[in-house]
Amino acid sequence: MSTNQPATRTEVLEESACWALLRGNSVGWLAVWVDDHPDIFPLNYTVDHATVVFRTGEGTKLSAAAGTVPVAMEADGVDADTGIAWSVVVRGASSAISRTDEVLETFSLMLFPWESGHKDVFIRISPVSITGRRFRVTPPAEWWTAQAQALRSAPE
Repeated sequence: MSTNQPATRTEVLEESACWALLRGNSVGWLAVWVDDHPDIFPLNYTVDHATVVFRTGEGTKLSAAAGTVPVAMEADGVDADTGIAWSVVVRGASSAISRTDEVLETFSLMLFPWESGHKDVFIRISPVSITGRRFRVTPPAEWWTAQAQALRSAPE
């Protein structure tokens, strides 16, 4: 390994930084277990009192998210000007919001479905863990150069 290659530094984020990033974003991916395999769905969400809330309707996503198996939700982003990227993963239990007072409170979240159809079920993810990282995106010239150097130094 060459010592003149710049080291990529990944910053592990504190929980408060993770929540701040999630609050500044509204698009993520929900990972669930369906029958005998994992599945993943795009969603728009909002943060509500250290939980993540999204809307959905009848179907696979609702069945899996309202079940007993834990879920994971991931959101990420990149600042094109600075080249700094981030990723946050929330893991925990999810359940349909069903208490009348909580259902009424969800309307103040201003969480609207992006796709037409009945998306009248609000799901809350209550995290057991939230992790995140931030890093500088490596410019293509650097990783192509690193790959070429690795290929040249590989034994034949």
